[in-house]
Amino acid sequence: MNHTKGRLVNEVDERLLEIQQSVKEAPSLLKKNDISYLVIKRAMDLVGSIVGLIFFTPIMLVIFLAIKLEDGGKVFFKQTRIGKDGKQFSMYKIRSMCMEAEQKLADLKEKNEVQGPMFKMKNDPRITKVGKFIRKTSLDELPQLINVLLGNMSLVGPRPPLPDEVGQYNAYEMQRLFVKPGCSGLWQISGRSDLHFKDMVELDLKYIRTRSIKLDCSIIIKTFLVILKPNGAY
Repeated sequence: MNHTKGRLVNEVDERLLEIQQSVKEAPSLLKKNDISYLVIKRAMDLVGSIVGLIFFTPIMLVIFLAIKLEDGGKVFFKQTRIGKDGKQFSMYKIRSMCMEAEQKLADLKEKNEVQGPMFKMKNDPRITKVGKFIRKTSLDELPQLINVLLGNMSLVGPRPPLPDEVGQYNAYEMQRLFVKPGCSGLWQISGRSDLHFKDMVELDLKYIRTRSIKLDCSIIIKTFLVILKPNGAY
């Protein structure tokens, strides 16, 4: 298993290098990587993640208790994701599925309701009772503020994909990995699971081309509105 994951990551690294050298759109996509933008964005990430963790810790503790009362299992879920430039990292979430969720995924692949490399199923039988609520309200993603604090994610950016999803990317889709992934983005505030994979890619690349501090702040504000009135999350 580890050998297979390692081989996949190496293939992703090689493909990213080839794409960054050959895709004509890359320079325009990456032009926003100026020092001032990156410094301010990182400062926002640090302040936002620290304040967020302090503010949401009481809520997470209540969720942890509910999970323990429901099935007694682990409260955190750690999963390998692919970040900027194809770098592998561990992403943290509050567990919203049964303990054997990843083992059961293979039996559900044919029931995927989203086109493309992603897997989404509206009535996924692996989701727990507590999980349905925290996924609908996006509370399961609160631990990703730890990833933001560590620096392998940002508050705003494309969602970090799974290694096997990246293994199915074409050159155009691989451009999503040119920037640091985020907790929220244009996809999350534009319909989320109601959108097709190709729509998510277009929204992510639109963000990469037009990203700015003003846009990041706008997405963060709209993310809170989506949490208060969830739509398209499951």
